[in-house]
Amino acid sequence: MILEDLLARYPRGGEPTLRVNFVASVDGAVTVDGKSGALGGPGDKQIFDMLRMTCDALIAAAGTVRAEKYDALRLDEAGRAWRRSQGLPEFPLMVVVSGSLDLDPGQLIFSDAPIRPLVVTTSRAVPPAGLADVTEILPLGDEKVDLAAMVAELHRRGATQLLCEGGPRLFGSLIEADLVDEVCLTVSPLLAGGTAGRIAAGTDGPARRLALRSILSEDDELFLRYARST
Repeated sequence: MILEDLLARYPRGGEPTLRVNFVASVDGAVTVDGKSGALGGPGDKQIFDMLRMTCDALIAAAGTVRAEKYDALRLDEAGRAWRRSQGLPEFPLMVVVSGSLDLDPGQLIFSDAPIRPLVVTTSRAVPPAGLADVTEILPLGDEKVDLAAMVAELHRRGATQLLCEGGPRLFGSLIEADLVDEVCLTVSPLLAGGTAGRIAAGTDGPARRLALRSILSEDDELFLRYARST
């Protein structure tokens, strides 16, 4: 796929936007053998990288960071050059949501980060030794992380184009808080079966209407972008 076409189909919004990116099998599985990486092909990886390149902040839950073994949010030179050409910082801000602060300061996402990641947590969580040395820890909420306050704080810092990579419980909580503006979904040409969950998990609530903005296909993968219906 041509980068310029993808940038037109997945544009940075003129208004603050929270975009969620997921991949799922044809039968709805969000993982294979516990990880999402086995679901995506080259096209999904290209869109994945492009969405990271264009966002102001990348949000991920601590469980996803651990399970997918996230490394530092570093872009290649072409990605950094594109951001410079758009008047953006060379690297997006990495934001990790963790209610318990069960995080390893030595994981590359923290220890090798080009800019200090932001860890959003609760006022009751106790950070492990060394985490405050490699991250900024921001408590928002007592019993659980206040996601609306997190989004407002990111906007206050100038990060208005937000990208969330999950996991499902964080996605479900964002839906519950009515914070999701766009969903980018790759449908992988696999039947996974098994007990894998869906891309969003949480409490029941009202369904929210979305509008289909873009459809692409490559190598039997289907790439969909939905946005809030106006």
